[in-house]
Amino acid sequence: MGKFRESVDVRALRFAVGFPLALAAAFVVCALLIRSNLPEPLAVRWSGAGAVDFAPFGAVVGVGAAMIVLIGWAVLLQAAPLSRPALLRRFMMGMGLTVSLFVTAVLAAVLVGQLGLANAREAKVDVTILAMGSGAALGLGVVMGFVFKADERWSADDERAVQAALERELDPDLAKDSMSLWVHARSSVFVMLAIATLFPAALLSIAVPWLSALLVAAAVLAALFLFARIRVDRSGLRVFAAGFVRVLDVPAGAISAATPKQIKAADFGGWGYRSHGGTTAMLVASGPAVVVDRSDGRRVAVSGGSVTAADNVAQVLSRVAARARRNGGTPVS
Repeated sequence: MGKFRESVDVRALRFAVGFPLALAAAFVVCALLIRSNLPEPLAVRWSGAGAVDFAPFGAVVGVGAAMIVLIGWAVLLQAAPLSRPALLRRFMMGMGLTVSLFVTAVLAAVLVGQLGLANAREAKVDVTILAMGSGAALGLGVVMGFVFKADERWSADDERAVQAALERELDPDLAKDSMSLWVHARSSVFVMLAIATLFPAALLSIAVPWLSALLVAAAVLAALFLFARIRVDRSGLRVFAAGFVRVLDVPAGAISAATPKQIKAADFGGWGYRSHGGTTAMLVASGPAVVVDRSDGRRVAVSGGSVTAADNVAQVLSRVAARARRNGGTPVS
């Protein structure tokens, strides 16, 4: 909830939600006040020969109120996100007000044009109400666009950026103790995966479309989990399968040693995330990797991408583990 409040202008959001609701409620109340002077059913569409389509009073008022709310929300809510340029937010706020009022003016002109008639076939849209309402909607929208304050504000992201800059300034070694890299399987693996799944899926799509879609989804999921993001900093080692699913989290205080090695994925159970006995691995290919010995006797293995990258990861892990021990970090099992 906190992140949501930091990403939107709460005052603009309240107005964007509340104004169309209030406008729709006012329209319904006014329609009910003149209900006794309106024919039943009401005309809702005209052609050159006059009214051609009709609807009950309740349907006209209900659908009209819903249109006011939904159309108003669709435009006004575009002014709430703080990530958008201030000029765009001001334009969308003014446009939203104009559109909401214009829809209301059209609906009012339809109702007023039928006042005092016994038969809706004689009804016409009240041009005076439509013209006055449209002019007011445009004018008020322009005014809203000018008075709405959509200036960029100091956000939590700015605060975190300043804090990170201060930490780097006060601790020059911080940058050396932090690194992030992506690792993935060899291209030949993805080619084999495509041959094994996508080609059969293309043939099955003729006879069993749902099975074809299932095969494609399985292929995409398998391909995603042959990617991994490795993040190392002073808090320790974190590994994210497919870039966002955290599968490994080793605190710096729990690391006793980190060694770059050439390994075979089969020795650790194969590609992907594996956990067996005292060993946990996230491997996307055989080859360069980092093997981490934990203080509780367990081991962790992660792909390193290249020999150089694996060596860098091992060095950073060794350094942050030594720092954690010096600072009194207790091993976490």
